[in-house]
Amino acid sequence: MGRCRPVSTFASLSVLAAALSLSLAACGGNLSGGGGGKFPSGPVTMTIGQAPGGSTDLIGRALAQGAADDLGVPMPVVNTPGANGALAAGELAGRQPDGQHIMVINASLAAITPLAAASQEAVAIDDFEVVTGISQDDYVLVANAASGLNSVRSLVDAHRNLKFGTTGVGTGSQLSQELLFKQAGIAGTAVPFDGGSPAMTAVLGDQVDVASVQLGEAIGQIRAGELVPLVTFAAQRNRYLPGTPTAVEEGYDVRVSQFRAVVAPKGTPREVVDRLRQAFRTTFATERYRKFNEDNLLTPHEVDGAQVAQEWTGSLESYRTMIQRYGIDLGGPK
Repeated sequence: MGRCRPVSTFASLSVLAAALSLSLAACGGNLSGGGGGKFPSGPVTMTIGQAPGGSTDLIGRALAQGAADDLGVPMPVVNTPGANGALAAGELAGRQPDGQHIMVINASLAAITPLAAASQEAVAIDDFEVVTGISQDDYVLVANAASGLNSVRSLVDAHRNLKFGTTGVGTGSQLSQELLFKQAGIAGTAVPFDGGSPAMTAVLGDQVDVASVQLGEAIGQIRAGELVPLVTFAAQRNRYLPGTPTAVEEGYDVRVSQFRAVVAPKGTPREVVDRLRQAFRTTFATERYRKFNEDNLLTPHEVDGAQVAQEWTGSLESYRTMIQRYGIDLGGPK
């Protein structure tokens, strides 16, 4: 969500493909797609903007397995990591809008990264057709169990500059800690890593004092007693970590969770988007996928595309207001 090199700068995004005017007709259970073909006309490629093995990758692969069964075609997963998913998003935006290429996108890319990226490099959720929301993954602030840091109060009482590991510039991991440190009056320095695993390794190796990582990535070390959870950053206590308070309960207005959605290129025909949505909704209802959510400590948030766009746009404006209020600089290029 150890490696100690900083994350790369944001990749420039491709110009969005123009929306095509397509005439669709149902035929033999298939839909007419871009170029007059049928949907699906072959394998539907799912792109993941993060490296293999992380939460987003695991979620995408679980979804692809079920959706492929429903669509009756393979759904290969392709990892294109870089710039918190911006590289993959830029490539998807330039694809033919026929439903044959889709992506699992993280909310942080559209709701937080634009606050750190140059305006011409920012990704907006409205740049895509949103197929469906997927799930919520909460951030938890962890410290090395041997450090003596076990609460926000212990961070305040440390009376020193603390290093906090993040999963990258412009991520929910960074924003959650920046907001907490500012509101609590804690002196701190952000140290970015390429994901949760290297950030946790840095905590365990005493290279940083704390890190905000996704709960599913940290739960093994928490249960093993190697990491101590200080707070979570959701609006309510996480049911998988009921003994850990939220930052809100501790008196700090910090509500940052990771949400994910499936998107297609702008201009993908409505009938095709609906067929994809049907495939994912069928997957959501399976016992196998429900167990996957439980095993990975994910809270379902399987809402429709319009609600996803509304929520993520609202979060972007809310976070923009908060970083201005507290004078936070997320440190990306301007």
